[in-house]
Amino acid sequence: MKRTLSAGVVVLALTVAGCGSATRPASTPTESAGAAGAASKLVVWDWKSGEPYAASYIEKAKADFAKKHPNVTVEFVPQPFEQYYTLLGAAMQTKTGPDVMLFNGGGQIRDRADSLLPLDEYVAEDKSRLAGWEAFAKDGKTYGAPVTLQGHPIYYNKALYEKAGITAPATTWDEFLANCDKLKKATGAACFALGNKEGIGPQFWLSGMGSGVLTPAEYDDWIAGKRDWKSPHVKKIFEMFKETGDKKLNNEGANSTAMFTDIFSVFNTGKAAHIIGLMSDIGHWKDFGEFIGPDKVGIMLAPVVTEGATPSLPYDGGIGYAVAKWTKDPKAAADLVRSLTTTDALSSFSAEAGAIASDTTISAPQDAPVVGEIVAQLKAGKPALHVAMDSKTIDLMGRLSQKLLSGSATVDEAVEELAASDQEN
Repeated sequence: MKRTLSAGVVVLALTVAGCGSATRPASTPTESAGAAGAASKLVVWDWKSGEPYAASYIEKAKADFAKKHPNVTVEFVPQPFEQYYTLLGAAMQTKTGPDVMLFNGGGQIRDRADSLLPLDEYVAEDKSRLAGWEAFAKDGKTYGAPVTLQGHPIYYNKALYEKAGITAPATTWDEFLANCDKLKKATGAACFALGNKEGIGPQFWLSGMGSGVLTPAEYDDWIAGKRDWKSPHVKKIFEMFKETGDKKLNNEGANSTAMFTDIFSVFNTGKAAHIIGLMSDIGHWKDFGEFIGPDKVGIMLAPVVTEGATPSLPYDGGIGYAVAKWTKDPKAAADLVRSLTTTDALSSFSAEAGAIASDTTISAPQDAPVVGEIVAQLKAGKPALHVAMDSKTIDLMGRLSQKLLSGSATVDEAVEELAASDQEN
């Protein structure tokens, strides 16, 4: 299931200079006012538009949309991420929610596809320019347009490695554990920065470490929905997660430390040598580089546990905008989604947020070494394991992971419950 991307695909821009020629041309303005079923206002829910780094991105998207629908106003309503899907679920039940909404790729959007408008007829022109569509599709239909690509690199602090006399990242799990001991003795730093208050930790762990444990066939079957929960390799991934707690490899209080964004501070301040982070927006190379120095941020592939495993960078479409079925003007709402994914708008988001945009025409920076490493790994990358799962099983995995770390559940119990949930949902 190797992913074939061209050399220029999925690259990051920290400058918008020179990108104008690659911007998708604005379509002819559509007369919205007075048309049958036309809307005079579109409401957008997300958790990004209120952030300072998104201001330019939103303004450029709104300006592009206004050219096509001058008589339609757009209101962005940022919601708190911690409550976002609860609030969105309530709105969907009453069909009184927003016209356009932001989703994480994977289970969160697939589980809500019945409430969303298929976008294929509207975004056909964008399919070759943007990457990451698979994470926003279900049963052959596209329900969201990707804004970013999101992956889970294993970051490490090169400065701590140097103090511990470690010249290169480990390639096997046993070697990795040995390096953890060296790092602890030489620097006092924990091996992993893990924030699991929200139960998000196992998502990052499963995807970040899974390619070093599952065989290629098991990995591809998992993504295809043929998950063998009885496989000793699947069990091993969760045993390793529990091992980090049992051997005190994590920072103290992992179950009471929030992933967003307290745990990133643990890594940024040198209190932990590794973190399975993100590659776009937040908890990523740009954030870490601002604290420990761009040249001191490294990435590594998952250490090998199973003979024949082929470690790879896990990534998918990260976040993307979708349209509600109940919107009064599907064409206008879909056009707004397209405006939110123009090259011009995405270039701004990349520049300000440090996101790896879904747009394959945006050029990579030359002053961020680790980004070059990430981009180089994309061609051989595979979809993230947790993104292939349904949202209910992911939520269950979060609750069970807290029990694994606290010692109130065994790996066998956790895997059995997850298998049952996965089969049911």
